[in-house]
Amino acid sequence: MPTLDPGRRRILTGLLGLGSLALASCAAQRQSPPTPASTPAPDAASAPTVGSSPSPTPTAASFPTRTQVLARHKGQPAGEFGLEVTGIELGLPAKARGAALSFDACGGPGGEGYDAALIKALRQHQAPATLFINRRWAKANTSLVRELAADPLFEIANHGTTHAPLATRGQSAYGIPGTADSGAAYDEVMDNQHYLADKFGIQARFFRSGTAHMDELGAALCREVGLIPMNFTVNLDAGATFPAGTVTAQTMLLAAGDVGIGHFNRPGSGTAAGVAHALPGLLENLASAKLSLLKLSEAFAPAGS
Repeated sequence: MPTLDPGRRRILTGLLGLGSLALASCAAQRQSPPTPASTPAPDAASAPTVGSSPSPTPTAASFPTRTQVLARHKGQPAGEFGLEVTGIELGLPAKARGAALSFDACGGPGGEGYDAALIKALRQHQAPATLFINRRWAKANTSLVRELAADPLFEIANHGTTHAPLATRGQSAYGIPGTADSGAAYDEVMDNQHYLADKFGIQARFFRSGTAHMDELGAALCREVGLIPMNFTVNLDAGATFPAGTVTAQTMLLAAGDVGIGHFNRPGSGTAAGVAHALPGLLENLASAKLSLLKLSEAFAPAGS
C-alpha cells in the first residue's frame, strides 16, 4: 500500500471525521455513529501477509472457491478493522501520473437513485471515473449498468452484495453490523462479483465495502480472489450530504496520487453541481502539473502495459 505524505494524510484524516456518518448513510440514513468496534492489531508474525501488487483479475471460472478460502483463512487473526488498515489501498501507486475520481452506488431503501446530472457532467468534461456498484443498485438499475459499462469513460467496480462492512469477526461500523465471519465476507465480495460477471459480463478489478470499513483479513481475502480493496484519500461529498460548494472545494483538493470518493445514486444532492463546477479548474490544475484524471485500472496497470 503506498504511503501518503503527511499533507495528504492530514486531508484524509480530517475528512474522515467530516464524512464518517455520511459514508454509512446508504445503509442506515442519518444514524448516529458510535465508535466503530475494532479488533486488536495482531503481532507482525501473525498478521495476514498482503502484497501491494495484486494478481490480474481472474475469470469467474478461476476464482478460489469458498471452501478453499475458508480453509486458508482458518485460524488466522482478523487484524485491525477500519478505513485504512494494512492491505487497503488509499491512493494511487507512486508511478501513477494523476488522480482518480470514484463514485459509489449503494442501493437499498432510498439508495437506488441515479444522479444523471453527475454522469452528464463527467461526460461533458471527458472526466473518467470508477463507479463502485452494489448488487442491490445493479438489480434495480440493470439498463443503467449496461449503459455505464459500455461507456469507455467509466469502469465498473464491486461495492459488495448487501453493503455491509467487510469483517471476519462481525465488527461494526457506525452501528452497522459487518459480515459475521470469513464465509460471510467471501459471500459479500463474491456474490456481487459473480452477479456483475454473469449478468453484465463485467470482471470488476476493485472492491470497496459498505461504509468503506474492513479488517485486515477481509482485505487479504479480496487480494486472494484477485481484487484490489480500494478506499480513498479525499471525501468529496460525505455520502452525498455535503452542499455543492463544499463538494467543489473538496474536489479541488485532488492532486497527484489522490482518490476521491463520492456518490452517484443520490440525485438532488450537491454532488453533481459541486463536481461539475470543480471539473474545469481541477482538469486545468492537473494538466499544468502534467497529470490527468485516471480510471483506477489505468493507475494500477502493470508496468509496460
